[in-house]
Amino acid sequence: MTEPQLYEPGPAALARVLKDGEKWTLILVRQLRHSPEKVWQALTDPAQLREWAPFVVDGNLGTVGATVNLTWVGAPKPLETKVTRADAPEVLEYGDIRWELEASGSGTRLTLWHSIDRRFVAWGAAGWHISFDVLDHLLNGTPIARIAGADAMKSAGWQRLVAEYAKQFGSETPKGRANES
Repeated sequence: MTEPQLYEPGPAALARVLKDGEKWTLILVRQLRHSPEKVWQALTDPAQLREWAPFVVDGNLGTVGATVNLTWVGAPKPLETKVTRADAPEVLEYGDIRWELEASGSGTRLTLWHSIDRRFVAWGAAGWHISFDVLDHLLNGTPIARIAGADAMKSAGWQRLVAEYAKQFGSETPKGRANES
């Protein structure tokens, strides 16, 4: 496994936000070189999520109606979260997250829709950017340790990514801690 300190994220990917008052929806797209079925497993299987996602769950996310405890890295307690849509391997929705998977060439175009407090949308974009990189390594068979929460904020390239996304979104660079509300 590659050590996280050897990882540095590339430039901010093209992303956008839908603005609606204090809650903005972050939309990030990533092209992956793997089938939608393989990506779907990484999005729904608790063991795989633990390797790359900025949260852990205590159950599989692949079934409509499933209720799991979802705990964000660094959060003090889990959130009871219900899967509201699971159309394998195309659409997955739970809590304030929606995933869309589209076969694209020999891989998958993965789109994340995530509702985030507008004050932290650039942090959210930077965090998901890093998580997508970790996911890509996992799917490629060259895993690196999960980089999320405070670890992501201390990683090389974090401040640059946050500034690049803030500029894309026309928002200010957040100040303070990510979990302030």
